[in-house]
Amino acid sequence: MDHDILALLGDVRSVAARPAFSIGEADHSGLTAYRALRHEAFVARQGLFAGHDLDDHDTDPRTLVLVARDASGEVRGGVRLGPATDGPDVGWWKGGRLVVAPGSPPGIGSALVRAACARAEAEGALRFEATVQPRTERLFTRLGWQRVRPVTVAGHDHVLMRRPIGRIAALARATKAALGPLLRGLTGVPGFVGDDGVPLPGTDVVAACDAIIPSMVERDPEWAGWCSVLVNLNDLAAMGATPTGLLDALGARDASFAARVLSGLRKASEAYGVPVLGGHTQFGVPASLSVTALGRTTDPVPGGGGQPGERVWLTADLGGGWRPGYTGRQWDSTSFRRTPELRELLGSVAKARPAAAKDVSMAGIAGTLGMLAEASGCGAVLDVGKVPRPRGASTGDWLTCFPGFAMLTTGTPAPAGPAVTADCGELVAGTGVTLRWPDGETTPAIDGGVTGLGNS
Repeated sequence: MDHDILALLGDVRSVAARPAFSIGEADHSGLTAYRALRHEAFVARQGLFAGHDLDDHDTDPRTLVLVARDASGEVRGGVRLGPATDGPDVGWWKGGRLVVAPGSPPGIGSALVRAACARAEAEGALRFEATVQPRTERLFTRLGWQRVRPVTVAGHDHVLMRRPIGRIAALARATKAALGPLLRGLTGVPGFVGDDGVPLPGTDVVAACDAIIPSMVERDPEWAGWCSVLVNLNDLAAMGATPTGLLDALGARDASFAARVLSGLRKASEAYGVPVLGGHTQFGVPASLSVTALGRTTDPVPGGGGQPGERVWLTADLGGGWRPGYTGRQWDSTSFRRTPELRELLGSVAKARPAAAKDVSMAGIAGTLGMLAEASGCGAVLDVGKVPRPRGASTGDWLTCFPGFAMLTTGTPAPAGPAVTADCGELVAGTGVTLRWPDGETTPAIDGGVTGLGNS
């Protein structure tokens, strides 16, 4: 019908430019046609399997099938993908059974591989692999895949290929990579370079300052007000400091908008039991919000106090869920907590006194671990399958989101009542962050330092 309308309108160019095929998730008929293509190719024509090529992945409800249909709607190819192992999805996915019907329009195979990669990443995969026949290795290489090693499938030679997924590294670059060149020589106290807060020399006072993204203030002013307290108090908590007060600086277009921001800030102040001591408010300007938090400790915990060989612990509050409008980016585990619970979370590092501690920031769990390792002058390995994770979050989202409360420590865990604590990695010689998977394989997450600020 679309073609007919375009032709009637005389839009010859649009008709000619329409793709020869489209790719989408298979419905029942598409799945039937895809399996028929597989049987014809892998059983009847190539003889790779005897009888049929079905396996456990075909009956796994988590498995997805993408098919390519030509202009008439006929299925001309397909590919399946899904979690590689039974049990919880840890972010390791596999693709397979890529098939294209003989005589199909060119480009279907490449398009199916690209679509599978995009879908796997959208589902939270941080490791994506496929076993391919040697004759198709060149296709996968051309599409950016990397050869891992030769393997055998059904008694025939294949090649294990892996698609690099740079989600963690991209987030670290976007949020932290510019800091080193910008801040070198400008900020920091010896032993606390790049920390969440800073000890005031000659005192027992620790200060932390964070600004909220202006677009977030504009879009969700009450939540921005709450988060301005949350992020700063978490920064103090990472240094083992007891919070004593807050100062805010607010820009707003008018008093009505300012009241919405301050409503969220006030609620958080009351929930955490930390007073707002003063600040500054300006009207007639674009939305902006920053808060400074003050705390006290005689022995602040550094973010760069770790050493190779020390275990890495994550204490994370898995309660709550994604903040509406921020799915995959911000996990809200705090807005429903009562004061005793919030204060217990804030006191976890002060009670445990670990060698090093970092509050998980906008760089996510993996990126924040990279900052802790960088400040400690070493690298880190993160055991993906051991990271505590809420059921409502994929691995990719959880390792790259901003959680309500999550603290990384080395040497000693820092448990807190409503949170879950787990041993999920180690500091190692070298630089960067490596992901270690349940089968023992490792994949790079971040090469080198995260911030460029160097060692503490």
